[in-house]
Amino acid sequence: MAEEKLKVCLISSTGGHLAQLLQLIPIVKKYEYFIVTEKSEMSMSLPKKHQTYFLMQQDRKNPFFLFQFISNVFRSITILIKEKPDVVITTGAGAVIPTCLFGKMMGKKIVYIESFAKIHSPTLTGRVIYKFADRFYIQWEELREYYPKAKYRGVIY
Repeated sequence: MAEEKLKVCLISSTGGHLAQLLQLIPIVKKYEYFIVTEKSEMSMSLPKKHQTYFLMQQDRKNPFFLFQFISNVFRSITILIKEKPDVVITTGAGAVIPTCLFGKMMGKKIVYIESFAKIHSPTLTGRVIYKFADRFYIQWEELREYYPKAKYRGVIY
């Protein structure tokens, strides 16, 4: 009988979070994987090389944030139901919290990697996902103060 392969969901907002997430491609390319990120100029070329789903770009200061957030929640649930990943890996921000929460409720493993840019203080996303992540990684030992159970494996870059 053939061994089943893991299916991996890589999710992040755009910008530095996406740049970090893309550093994981060499590790996950041996599995079936797909990317979920916000639609932006930076992410538009992703579908040429990777199976990609787009969420609306959201900004908490935008007057339409609530609409964008709700839309992204429904879009994330739809993606999770359609793709049925075994693992959700994220580097954070934006719409990843609801995706990770729903993924956890659906029995998926959640792996969070705290942002490379955060050396001395935790992110909002990290503080929330730390409470239920199956694996939680920090890129700087200084963050152990905030995440005592986190694993340190060095930096992604």
